Formats: sequence, C-alpha cells, structure tokens
Amino acid sequence: MRRYLHREGRRIITTSALIALVAAVAAVRFLPLWLSIAIVAVVLLHVLFVCRFFRVPVRSAPAEVEDDSRAVLAPADGTVVAIEEVYEDEILSEKRIQVSIFMSIWNIHINWYPVSGLVEYFRHHQGKFLVAWHPKSSTDNERTTTVVRTPAGHRILFRQIAGFVARRIVSYSHDGLEAERGRECGFIKFGSRVDVFLPLGSEVCVEMGEKTTGMRTLIARLPHVPAGTE
Repeated sequence: MRRYLHREGRRIITTSALIALVAAVAAVRFLPLWLSIAIVAVVLLHVLFVCRFFRVPVRSAPAEVEDDSRAVLAPADGTVVAIEEVYEDEILSEKRIQVSIFMSIWNIHINWYPVSGLVEYFRHHQGKFLVAWHPKSSTDNERTTTVVRTPAGHRILFRQIAGFVARRIVSYSHDGLEAERGRECGFIKFGSRVDVFLPLGSEVCVEMGEKTTGMRTLIARLPHVPAGTE
C-alpha cells in the first residue's frame, strides 16, 4: 500500500495536530476574531510543515544503474558539503574518500542504502549535537556507523550524523543484514547529514554544492576488482 507519511512521524504528527486543534479552539472562543484567525493560520501551517517533513516520495533507482554493481547512489536528499580524502579510524583503519551530504529541514529525511551487500558492522554512538556542517560532527556527534561489504568485496562505510536540531537517529541496520541498494536504512529527524566513505580509486560523480536526490543521484563508481580477487 502506498505510504504518504513516514511511520517515524506518526507520533509527532498526531501530537502536533492535537496541540493545533486545542490552540485553534481556544483562540476562536476567547480571542478577538483577527487574532484567532492569525493563530489558526500559524498552527495550521505548523502541522502542514510537519507533515511535509515526513512525506514519503515515490522513487526508484535510475534504470541505467540497475545492473551496475559499481554504482553508489546517494543515501539522502541534500547538498554535497565535503569531498575529501580522510583517514577512517573507527573500523576500516585506512584512507578513504569521504563524500558528505547535508540535509536541511526542507529535505526529505529518509535514508537509503547506497550499495547492496552484507552489513558486517553496525554501531550507534552517543555524542554531541554540533551543527551538522562542523568538521568534528562526523566523530563527535551522535551518529550511527554502518559497513556494507558488496558482493565484489568492497567495504562501504556510511554514517548518519545528528545535527544541532536533529536529536534522534533511527537506523534499521544490524549485523548480518542483507542490504539492498535503494532500500530504506533509516531516518534522521529535523536536519543532519550522511557521510559515505569510498575506497581510494573510486570515481566521484558529484561536485561540491551539488544537490542530491536519495536513491537516484549517482555519487560514485567503485574501483574495478581485479579478476580472481572477488
């Protein structure tokens, strides 16, 4: 059945609607007409904004990458804010190409698996709530780390990172899960970012400042695996 609103928003949407209803009724009964109209308009816009935030888009992966096992798709809607070579020291212990996507409050906040494969590592880390574009947010903020090993043997790490406004990260990953590229892997509420750590030699297909569409934008192609090493 087609979902229009994400399940992670049910409680927030219901609470917002009830508060809005109480506020609207109270305003109409006890305040001047002009002020009650203004309050009703404000609370209605708030409920519409919350519903918009938790909307579920109708999407599918681009047909041209369906059979491309090297394609890495954007795990989130947003803006590319970092493309750099870094040393990943939580689990991979090697240099990687980091591609970071910042999600504003206007973006859809569903996250998708960027590649298919086996989830061989998953951790949720408590932490701070620095603004999501802060350089230390990748290591100091509350975050999840997921590593997916592709059928070709590439290990792709991606992190959901909470921001100053975002205070809750939801992930559906766990060790041993068979991940599917383009399938939902989680949700971050109200602003945040996702970092993807690619093997050196990957072909990055996005640029700084580029807008991404989750599960549709091609962000990179993984290196070829030499024959006999898969």
